[in-house]
Amino acid sequence: MAYDYDPENIFARILRGEIPNKTVLETEHCLAFHDIRAQAPTHVLVIPKGAYVNFDHFGAEASAEEIVDFNRTVARIARELGAAPGEGGAGYRLIANSGENAHQEVPHMHIHILAGRPLGRMLVAAS
Repeated sequence: MAYDYDPENIFARILRGEIPNKTVLETEHCLAFHDIRAQAPTHVLVIPKGAYVNFDHFGAEASAEEIVDFNRTVARIARELGAAPGEGGAGYRLIANSGENAHQEVPHMHIHILAGRPLGRMLVAAS
């Protein structure tokens, strides 16, 4: 299935500088910033600068350089925020919602990094 990217989504507007953000880190291929509706003491969004709708779109069409940069940026942020268990942190959660059933709110690929408190189970077990 082909994806139609909406260049007016809020993350595209942030990337163009039309909407301010509280930047955590910017690289050649991605931008990380604090979520304005934080769900944990630490809640950072990481977005690619390219026009990708969700994770499968990004994985299928992004360049190797974009994919490597994005993944290394997520790992770097987890370390720098003190959440990475390998660096003595208590852990973090990554969330990437894709599509209607996952309640993806912004049609631009993004990952949430949440940390700073026990986050509970991911999903309620089906009965």
